[in-house]
Amino acid sequence: MSSEITFNEKESRYEQDHDGHIVYANSHRKEDTVYIDYVYAPPELRGKGAASKFMHGLMALIRTENLKAVPICGFAATWLTRHSEYDDLKS
Repeated sequence: MSSEITFNEKESRYEQDHDGHIVYANSHRKEDTVYIDYVYAPPELRGKGAASKFMHGLMALIRTENLKAVPICGFAATWLTRHSEYDDLKS
């Protein structure tokens, strides 16, 4: 089971615990835009939808905080292209 997404200030990344394994997105922020530099899912979670679930949660959080998102990494860019429900978050 996964937990809510939190921001780890020290590591400058959003994180979500999935049964003791951390899925995260390294990021940086300029004004009202979150740049998603890199998304990581541990090998134990790959192919199980953990990174996609994380991205849904991250986009919901970004929307709640009235921010925009710019994907830098390939996974995040491809994921956002496939999920048009988040087009309003693209900067």
